[in-house]
Amino acid sequence: MMETFGIRIYKEYFNFAAAHFLIFEDGTREELHGHNYQVQMQIEGVLNHTQDIFIDFLHIKPIVKAVCDAIDHRTLLPQFSPYLQIKTEGSSVEAVYQQSDRWVFPKRDVVILPIPNTSAERLAQYLCHKTLEKLQAQYPEAAIRTIEFSVEESRGQAAIYRQTYEAPKALIEFEFQQEAALV
Repeated sequence: MMETFGIRIYKEYFNFAAAHFLIFEDGTREELHGHNYQVQMQIEGVLNHTQDIFIDFLHIKPIVKAVCDAIDHRTLLPQFSPYLQIKTEGSSVEAVYQQSDRWVFPKRDVVILPIPNTSAERLAQYLCHKTLEKLQAQYPEAAIRTIEFSVEESRGQAAIYRQTYEAPKALIEFEFQQEAALV
């Protein structure tokens, strides 16, 4: 038997408002629109027996809030979409969809995320990775079994991203992808 302990956090202030559009598999896209997203997270692993806690709520809450705040009130663009070309020039960001639709945004209003699409599923994945990256500095020896992020784009409608390991994995062992470009 393996025991795991964990925490689940779903604070009202784990939220962000952002504009985005989905690009579908056939290359069509949604209109540019926005959501008031709500975020929940759960993380499980091995208890630290010297402190009798897994991860302290007081340390993780500001991390998740900061990750949400970094994309709050921004237009989110997917860096790795094959249908979208993104160019940063001066104080502007230009996004061109399939050589037809073109948007120009003030640079400070855009976050280019290292994901292929701005779906709720990919946003949950991005938030999970950014949170793990920040947690690594505070809890390098924490042994993670599962971490899960939920991104609700409207009440009662959420996407979930979960990472699960057969054996607990210390945060110090994690390697992280390219960071989002706060252009």
